[in-house]
Amino acid sequence: MKNDMSRRFHTRVITNIIFSTIFACLVDLFLVTNLSMLGEYAVRQGREDSLSAVFYQPDSIVVILYVLAGIATFSLSFLLLQRNSMNYITRLSTAIRNISEGDLNTMVEVEGDDEFSAMAANLNKMVEDIRELMDKERESERTKNELITNVAHDLRTPLTSIIGYLELLSGPTKLTPEMEKKYINITYTKAKRLEKLIEDLFGFTKLNYGKVSMKITKVDIVKLLSQLLEEFYPNFMDKDLAYELQSNVPAKIITADGNLLARLFDNLINNAIKYGAEGKRIVVKIHAADTIVTVSVTNYGYVIPGDELPLLFEKFYRVEQSRSTNTGGTGLGLAIAKNIVDMHGGTIGVTSDLNGTVFTVRLQVDFDINRENFGKLGERHEY
Repeated sequence: MKNDMSRRFHTRVITNIIFSTIFACLVDLFLVTNLSMLGEYAVRQGREDSLSAVFYQPDSIVVILYVLAGIATFSLSFLLLQRNSMNYITRLSTAIRNISEGDLNTMVEVEGDDEFSAMAANLNKMVEDIRELMDKERESERTKNELITNVAHDLRTPLTSIIGYLELLSGPTKLTPEMEKKYINITYTKAKRLEKLIEDLFGFTKLNYGKVSMKITKVDIVKLLSQLLEEFYPNFMDKDLAYELQSNVPAKIITADGNLLARLFDNLINNAIKYGAEGKRIVVKIHAADTIVTVSVTNYGYVIPGDELPLLFEKFYRVEQSRSTNTGGTGLGLAIAKNIVDMHGGTIGVTSDLNGTVFTVRLQVDFDINRENFGKLGERHEY
């Protein structure tokens, strides 16, 4: 493509040179012929001293004048033929200067199909790329500020409570054993929540910035989910929730990072427990096909409004009820889940109506990671 454009440009320049040369020769021939005729006529009329007679038998000065006239004619015609290209080069030069001075709204209209038009197209793409990069930098800065603000708020709340109860426990006021036990339990609960907030924050940061190494192995997803549900048994009992695991196969081996999948479904099940307590039941379904495994986690609690569903996987987004003590969190759990699914080349979606709130994950059975891994997330678990 580039060679074709270069060839067309060179061909056009050579054509203009040939045309200008022919035109200059014709003009010179016209001058020589007509001025010689005028000189001959002047000589025949006996006016050898006239200017016209000089051209009858031209000397070296006249020859030089003819040559200069030819050069001038060639130059003028060539400049006229190359005028559009020269104007285009001027516009490109002006655009480059404007861009160098910070004007990223500069665009050059692409005309023709030569090297200059390619240069204009590349210049426009460069400006667009710079604008996108600057937008990403601004978004990164905004996200960083948002992260600091949200983290400061979410960490300060439980920390303030922990300090308050510890002051009561260590203060001069005599407390009954029952009150001491109550305050210690509250402090422990707040500390565990603080630990969860910090874990979510570190997990999201690593996943979001590509600093998690994926250790791809063979994972039995049915066994993994069965084990996770057993580990959540105390949480189910605490919320008076029944749970059920349904699968169309007794076992299904997929290639994935078992540790990250455990984190993914841990977040989804934990989310279902938080917001599905009033529904009294949670159902996890596995449907395994030849190339795709579909896992759905359903709770029958609070129905999420339709306009909020697209926002659930955004970082720090929380439905209004989640700011209560019982369900509050960082708003990072579902964002982490989506990142993990994306890393595995899968999809995640959510629906919510009177028939339940369903988070659906689709994963490839044979996943092939083809990128370099960075960093490491936690300790590896085998399933």
